[in-house]
Amino acid sequence: MNNVFSMPIDNQASNKSGTAPRIPIRHMDFKFDSKDLDSVFYQNTTFASAYFHALSIFLTFGEDLVIDTARHHRQFVKDEALKARVTALIGQEAIHSKLHHEFNDTLAENDYPVKFYRFLAEQVFKYGFKQLPNGMQLSLMAGIEHFTAVLAEYMMKHEEIFFLSHDEKQRALWMWHMLEECEHKDIAYDVYQQLSGDYLMRITGFGLAFVTILMVVPLGGALIPVLRKPGSVFKLSFWKDARKSAHLLFTGKDSVFGGSMKHILEYLRRD
Repeated sequence: MNNVFSMPIDNQASNKSGTAPRIPIRHMDFKFDSKDLDSVFYQNTTFASAYFHALSIFLTFGEDLVIDTARHHRQFVKDEALKARVTALIGQEAIHSKLHHEFNDTLAENDYPVKFYRFLAEQVFKYGFKQLPNGMQLSLMAGIEHFTAVLAEYMMKHEEIFFLSHDEKQRALWMWHMLEECEHKDIAYDVYQQLSGDYLMRITGFGLAFVTILMVVPLGGALIPVLRKPGSVFKLSFWKDARKSAHLLFTGKDSVFGGSMKHILEYLRRD
């Protein structure tokens, strides 16, 4: 099988002065084709795969929030090395948003409710998250980045899961995205600690990220199979898939979030 996930990876170690490694900006182009889309790419399940598809739609708005928040707060960062890393974060997130928009367009061509979900997400961000005070938006940004870092760690430790599908481009999108989330995972937190450091505000932002990623997005994902094929709810296979998907994502001891919950909740530590 040809691996579309082939790109130069910058594994430059920290230099002798102790500064963090350079974060590269990779200009990817996966050339998505709607005919190649695997709707059950995550371990041959409809619901678990739909979670990632709903997450992809949400992520474009989340990335834009991170970009806007990072740009606003970059001017207040005094540490020049950290400021340079914020710039790299913005660059990586901008390309993430662009590529997920392109992928979401292929979902729309396969009868996914992308237009409707984009509308809902836009309302949540425009009239909800974007109305928060700047400090709270920074806290939310740090919370979101923590979740994506945990998800990235899971994906990279269980990379074999993503080779069960023939959909190389969808796999490449997620693995590239998660690689870069690992590269810049600490930046939002470091900026928050430098500019605020308020613990109560930090865990409030984490709470908003928690509800969004572990409650709102799963609900959106669960509705996708119903909206695409309403008649399937009367089939036993539909409910078997729902149960298996819940196990793979949330209830199994080695599931995406169930197995990562301890790591997720470490964010509540004061240190």
